[in-house]
Amino acid sequence: MKYLTEYRDAKLVRGVVDKIARIATRPWTIMEICGGQTHSIVRYGLDQILPPSIELVHGPGCPVCVTPLELIDKALAIAARPDVIFCSYGDMLRVPGSGRDLFSVKASGGQVRVVYSPLDAVEIAKQNPDKQVVFFAIGFETTAPANVMSVIAARSLGLKNYSVLVSHVRVPPAMHAILGSPSNRVQGFLLAGHVCAVMGYHEYPSLAEKYRVPMSVTGFEPLDLAQGILYTVRMLEQGRVAVENAYARTVTFDGNVPAQNAIHEVFEDCDRTWRGIGTIPMSGWRLRPEFAAFDAEKRFDVGDIQTKESPLCIAGQILIGMKKPHDCAAFGNECTPEHPLGATMVSSEGACAAYYKYKK
Repeated sequence: MKYLTEYRDAKLVRGVVDKIARIATRPWTIMEICGGQTHSIVRYGLDQILPPSIELVHGPGCPVCVTPLELIDKALAIAARPDVIFCSYGDMLRVPGSGRDLFSVKASGGQVRVVYSPLDAVEIAKQNPDKQVVFFAIGFETTAPANVMSVIAARSLGLKNYSVLVSHVRVPPAMHAILGSPSNRVQGFLLAGHVCAVMGYHEYPSLAEKYRVPMSVTGFEPLDLAQGILYTVRMLEQGRVAVENAYARTVTFDGNVPAQNAIHEVFEDCDRTWRGIGTIPMSGWRLRPEFAAFDAEKRFDVGDIQTKESPLCIAGQILIGMKKPHDCAAFGNECTPEHPLGATMVSSEGACAAYYKYKK
């Protein structure tokens, strides 16, 4: 398939890896900031064919993984109401809350539906005026345009029975938190190509300069990732700090400006809790006051739910690159995809799930 097969060509990937091996003169630690990239790296064994001096660590780039436990419990409380149709992407249904997950709510009679777009949820609200329809609006900048368009559409249609439970997080503040930590060991970043397709990469040069860490905008296929690593290692070896675009077929510096305008019309910056990490200042989005009528958290009065994570789970340390999944004593024992302790084992993009699936 054009634009896919060639980016999985083992010979081409080996050629780029050979270039990395020729220029790498010392150890470097590079973090990919996207769960999809983590999955590809582990699936195709890219981390195993790189020179031993290049270590890849996995960042908090899986939206399911970083959705805080209290938001899951709020979703469960709302979904269990008899007057609610709760809509979500399928990967959220198995994420464990404090005691159960959305699949359990559905099995108990709750009206939980998997949708492929938030606009599907708007259509369900139109068709069911006697029900409250809630969409679980999670994700990074990538999914934000579709989520805000559902709110804009619901307002234009005059729907009073549609709302969103928002758990949006942003990449740059998370990188600030990682790079500003005294325990940070990340020396270079692979930026998430789909996030940059929406937001551009104009936010990153100042971040790179502040922490003296080079970055490369990177795609998701093995060749994309190898090229991103090559760009980053080359800058590290040259002592040069910049943001280079290794995904130019999709990403531009300015990004999708109309999508950004829609996001800023509906959302405003806020502090956000990241599961396993804690609160990162101004790292999330919430609905602006003029869209408060569409805020499910306020509509159903679930703002006071408090939760506690499993003490066995080290997802927080994994998500900031301090440890790998196999460093966790519970990995593959108490914690498996069938019985996960944390969201990093649930999502197909989670580092723990990827390591478990591909026997790492």
